[in-house]
Amino acid sequence: MTSTGKIELMAPAGNFESLQAAIDNGADSVYFGVEQLNMRARASINFTIDDLPEIVKRCEERGVRTYLTLNTIIYDHDLSVIRTLIDGAKEANVAAVIAMDQAVIAYARQAGMEVHISTQINITNIETVRFYSMFADTMVMSRELSLRQVKMICNQIEKEQIKGPSGNPVEIEIFGHGALCMAVSGKCYLSLHSHNSSANRGACKQNCRKKYTVIDQESGFEIELDNEFMMSPKDLCTLDFLDQVIETGAKVLKIEGRGRAPEYVATVIRTYREAIDAYYDKTYSSEKVQAWMQDLKKVYNRGFWSGYYLGQKLGEWSDGSGSHATQKKVYVGKGAHYFPKSGIGEFKIEAYGIKLGDRLLVTGPTTGVKEFDLDELMVNDERSETASKGDSCTIPLDFRLRLSDKLYKIVQV
Repeated sequence: MTSTGKIELMAPAGNFESLQAAIDNGADSVYFGVEQLNMRARASINFTIDDLPEIVKRCEERGVRTYLTLNTIIYDHDLSVIRTLIDGAKEANVAAVIAMDQAVIAYARQAGMEVHISTQINITNIETVRFYSMFADTMVMSRELSLRQVKMICNQIEKEQIKGPSGNPVEIEIFGHGALCMAVSGKCYLSLHSHNSSANRGACKQNCRKKYTVIDQESGFEIELDNEFMMSPKDLCTLDFLDQVIETGAKVLKIEGRGRAPEYVATVIRTYREAIDAYYDKTYSSEKVQAWMQDLKKVYNRGFWSGYYLGQKLGEWSDGSGSHATQKKVYVGKGAHYFPKSGIGEFKIEAYGIKLGDRLLVTGPTTGVKEFDLDELMVNDERSETASKGDSCTIPLDFRLRLSDKLYKIVQV
């Protein structure tokens, strides 16, 4: 839990754009992978070990904690890599390592690093919490638990004062938003069997997100399915019962999405930041929830459901392979120059044109995610209502533009 006493909001960071978006939109902590041996090894543009000092620097400047994920299955040939990564994390002052393999846990503890137990361990009861308290200060609960079960575990920790290596009571972390897997705590083997690409090594091919037909091989009868995407769960969303989530006693709320775009991270983290603050300010309301839900629907999602938190036994399945987002971004161009005295950004339009009134999005490794309405535009030093492919245009900005920044137009779907 944060120093303010509020539940900790943990954000995903798959690259520097998402990292900055998380920091700018109110995350208390971020989790990220480095090169390999994390559960999103192929789903995101992972950082390198040389990026660790910059990650920690940016986060420490804003009081944001940093967590390195090393939570895949580990083989003997991985052990030297594990030692290198943990040594690098320790040297860079990364706050903690998220782990599931005993080799990773043991070496991280030997290096003097804080350990968080990954959901891959599948913790579902107080005895398992008690066991891992010898090694870890924070534990992610299985995603299949109900809020009632989470609350019972949290109450027992408090009652018994079960403490981790730091000497503080163990903190419970739960997933709050994002993709869910049809397999228990993500332990799926479909991708391994079909493509020799193991989900448990961070290389899931997402077989479950495709259409399937079930056929009785004895009779050849094809079973009719109401939903062909019968293995693709909707995304978890706890925003509309966030008060119940916080009241379980869980200390950390984890947002899934290291493989998703930076504007997804910005929107989801901002929304949950506002909702968490509203709960503690006693202004959390159904009216605010409705507005927040509309914002969440704008970015990538497969539809929303409450997971198993409210006692539901069966999953809710997506009715399509892609996103249900109500808007999308279209690439327009890139940053060309910034005039700091006047706060003017120059862009080279390389694809689609823009016009006054458009909603624009700028992303970049240092800039993060900036979204704004186009109210003023100049082309060839003259005021204009439009800018077309091939034009160089200037736009007033309330942030610093960088040459690595990309410009997008947001359109309704």
